[in-house]
Amino acid sequence: MRAYIRLMDGVSHWLGVLAAWALLAACVISAGNAVIRYCFSLGSNAWLEAQWYLFALAVFAGAPMLLRLNEHVRVDVIYGGRTPRTKAWIDLLGFGLVLLPVCAVVMHLSWPFALDAWRQHEYSASAGGLLRWPVKAVIPLGFALLALQGLAEFFKRLGYLRGTYDMQTQYERPMQ
Repeated sequence: MRAYIRLMDGVSHWLGVLAAWALLAACVISAGNAVIRYCFSLGSNAWLEAQWYLFALAVFAGAPMLLRLNEHVRVDVIYGGRTPRTKAWIDLLGFGLVLLPVCAVVMHLSWPFALDAWRQHEYSASAGGLLRWPVKAVIPLGFALLALQGLAEFFKRLGYLRGTYDMQTQYERPMQ
């Protein structure tokens, strides 16, 4: 269990680095598109689509890292002010009853969607647009990576409740 947790935490860290670079690249492309469009009246659908492909990559690659850092969305009314043990139980139930099943359903439903785009060599309907299967493949892959990190987080809470894993139970409350 500890080896799996270390492996997934490491994978999620590098996915977070990838997400940061993808976001930076999307911003640079966005700024470049704006300058070229307004200064030279030129544009490219491929570069516009590359922006949102990179943004999709940033979202799906960054989600496991946010989960690992305990920065994911939660209902603070239920979670805030509870003891560390109660928080671990809430997380354990949330991962087991919500996160992992939702990830499984989205992976199951989005895989044929991505596979069909790959089989058909689907391109964007926009002139000069990009292949669609890479961005569609990010959906099931991203949810699979999120589920794998979710399983690691489930194991962490389980170990914490059993007293075999020392876990940081604090998280930064959102500003009100």
